[in-house]
Amino acid sequence: MHRLKISILYSQYKTKQKAMIERITSSNSTFRELYGVNEEVLKGQADRYNNLIDKFKALYGPKDIMIFSSPGRTEIGGNHTDHNFGRVLAGAVNLDNVAVAAINNTNIVRIESVGYPKFEVDLTNLSPDKKEYFTSIALVRGISSRMKELGFRIGGFDCCIDGGVPVGSGLSSSASFEVLIGVIISHLFNSGKLDPVQNAIIGQYSENVFFGKPCGLMDQTACAVGGLVTIDFKDPSNPIVKKVNFDFVATGFALVITDTGGNHADLNDEYASLPTDMKAVAAELGAKVLRQVSLDQVLQIAPKIRQKVGDRAILRAIHFQGDNQRVVDQVNALEKNDFKAFLNMVVDSGFSSYMYNQNIYPVNNVREQGVSLALALSDLVLKGHGAWRVHGGGFAGTIQAFVPQNLLEKYVSTLEHVYGKGSCHKLFIREKGADKLDL
Repeated sequence: MHRLKISILYSQYKTKQKAMIERITSSNSTFRELYGVNEEVLKGQADRYNNLIDKFKALYGPKDIMIFSSPGRTEIGGNHTDHNFGRVLAGAVNLDNVAVAAINNTNIVRIESVGYPKFEVDLTNLSPDKKEYFTSIALVRGISSRMKELGFRIGGFDCCIDGGVPVGSGLSSSASFEVLIGVIISHLFNSGKLDPVQNAIIGQYSENVFFGKPCGLMDQTACAVGGLVTIDFKDPSNPIVKKVNFDFVATGFALVITDTGGNHADLNDEYASLPTDMKAVAAELGAKVLRQVSLDQVLQIAPKIRQKVGDRAILRAIHFQGDNQRVVDQVNALEKNDFKAFLNMVVDSGFSSYMYNQNIYPVNNVREQGVSLALALSDLVLKGHGAWRVHGGGFAGTIQAFVPQNLLEKYVSTLEHVYGKGSCHKLFIREKGADKLDL
């Protein structure tokens, strides 16, 4: 009798799986919203989902599963503005982390990510542990802890994850993972009641308190909300998040993120110098951060403080004020469907980062300028027809470009000639944030 019951459950599971995959490979609007209309891409994604479901079944047996997707994110406007309480513009992209999950009726979370060792988290302990810093265990524990504190139900679940947001790509794989765990707990135990912005805040809390890494809220918010979002950090404890109504796909442009290589390991001092310089200028005006002062005030005191704070700090303050206002102007342009004006401002932001913010290459290694060279190549191919800028923290890593379709092949071949095949990721802004998929 027991074997018969297992056989029936297995048969029902296979029938559900087959129906689900058939819906995926057909004209499922959700699936096309996530990955576009290219039939080859859709087939590859269908295989990916099918393999992940099979992997879950092999590990945990037939269960009543749910499927989730959480996108990566790209920073579009406001380079290094968030740490001085500024504004940012960000977007969710069509590279995502996908999860298959089911309740296991225990107090243990069991997760296996493709290509990584599986791990378990015992939810009887919901306290931070420094020995778990910089681990996925810490993030899961922190998210569970915070959700319980906020009155949400938590519990053990089994999960398989396929990480499609490349680590080190500048597309924030960690934030995507964080909000993915949030929506899994939300739907498995709380009927999907977790608000996307609240999910982002919980992810940030987990990263700060349990993971041991200070971070802003931009990455988690873009991944959780989806589409284009602008965030105002004037009051960082209560950021204002607004979704921008704009159909990026309809422009016919591709968003290309190029990985220029380079090692981030020795750049901590470079990254730390950015907020330090900006806040040093603000302090000369009796403020904590640059958001609390104006560009006119900065220029007024510039002659008096050059020796004290250094010229670079003043230049970085000028960049902050320009890029902070530029986010407002970019959002206005998008809402008016003036994509050309938006592209011009992306270029302006890029030049501001290069000339004023100076986060394009490290000062202690001027021989290696991968980001600088990628920007130069982008300028040669796209000038007058697209836009390009540094992406994220800078000094090494990735650049971003908006490329019209008639130049896409030339642009990718030019950049990959220098940085290697596969260094360019051709993306688009997807509207759906981290969520359960109804397939």
